Amino acid sequence: MNDYYERLVDIELNDRLERVGAVLIRGPKGCGKTETARQQATSEVVIDDSESIAQFMSIDPKALLAGETPRLIDEWQEQPSLWNTVRHEVDNRRQSGQFILTGSANPEEQAELHSGFGRFAVINMRPLSLYEARISTGSVSLSNLLQASRPKLAYESHENALSAIADWICVGGWPANLRLSSEQALLAMRDNVELMTEVDLSRVSHKRRDPLKVRRLMHAIARNIATEATIETLRKDVGGAEADLAYETIVDYISALERIMVLENLDAWSTHITSSATLRKSRKYHLADPSLAVAVLGLDQQRIIDDILYMGLLFESLVIRDLRIYAQHNDAKVYHYRDSSGREVDAIVEKRDGTWAAFEIKLGFNAAGEASESLLRFAETIDTEKSLPPASLNVITGSGVVSTSAVGVNVVPITALTA
Repeated sequence: MNDYYERLVDIELNDRLERVGAVLIRGPKGCGKTETARQQATSEVVIDDSESIAQFMSIDPKALLAGETPRLIDEWQEQPSLWNTVRHEVDNRRQSGQFILTGSANPEEQAELHSGFGRFAVINMRPLSLYEARISTGSVSLSNLLQASRPKLAYESHENALSAIADWICVGGWPANLRLSSEQALLAMRDNVELMTEVDLSRVSHKRRDPLKVRRLMHAIARNIATEATIETLRKDVGGAEADLAYETIVDYISALERIMVLENLDAWSTHITSSATLRKSRKYHLADPSLAVAVLGLDQQRIIDDILYMGLLFESLVIRDLRIYAQHNDAKVYHYRDSSGREVDAIVEKRDGTWAAFEIKLGFNAAGEASESLLRFAETIDTEKSLPPASLNVITGSGVVSTSAVGVNVVPITALTA
């Protein structure tokens, strides 16, 4: 029985294989890269699965590329020089769809990726969205919201919505967790966090990192999820019996977490505004999946519900995860907005041509009215002589009714959203 969860990335991968010789799929460990690649690969080699791989690399690395195409080269970054071997082979064959590379860490030298220009396409992969996990109905598409199309009225409320949302947060979008209860999934995530701190961060750059310090930093990041915490804030939050972590140590550890794609921060959006306020440039902290924050902090479903303010931040992070997946499918990126007057918007989705839509994220449906007013005040500050007006203004909620208000703001439960 094939229990593969279809991904939006499947479509993106098929498109890239038709256009270029090799496709690199990169994303955090456990997000499903290998299984996704196997849906379209006809042969494979696992680079971290055999001691003989090192022998091949020293004698005849090209032999690893022999096989039916597309050929999957799993965890290629364990042998970074394979990048050039694949690049040369793509040049020699002059055919599209030859190789799929997957990796759960970016190579130590980013310059190695540059030489793949014109030969490689890169696809970022994340844990499953609620739509891909078969939780969202997909009745409202981000594509339509970016085209100013009003969604159809629909009731998307879930029974015991708060408990259901807490469960989605605990289980996360990891394919292996979807068959588990929230309690089992959290135990699995805690094990994964331990491996990450003990092994993965040191392997990624062959540099020993103190697991205790890594855990303390991840704890601080988890506590400050979906906020514009500064490095200094993280230093203070780290606490512990030891002296605070040095600024340089925190920056180094954050860089390592980004390289294994566990940390994916949200950049600030820049546009032209008519007010005298200045735009803030701070990034918001987000982990690849909110379940990581829950596991790091040792929480469970009930403790999340009991701390409703923190649950709201976790829900925001879950929505940002999904928006990133849906935005990528629309050739768009996700940002947040804040200016010096304190006006902020949780998410801005912007396409390459400048088309954009704004989103406020509210756990409770009852907060949609206030969020709508905030979006309208924000829209009034946009200088439409220098920037496009918003294609749509939207409030994403945990449950409730898909609707559009008299003033044109859409309310969309996350359980209705897709790409």
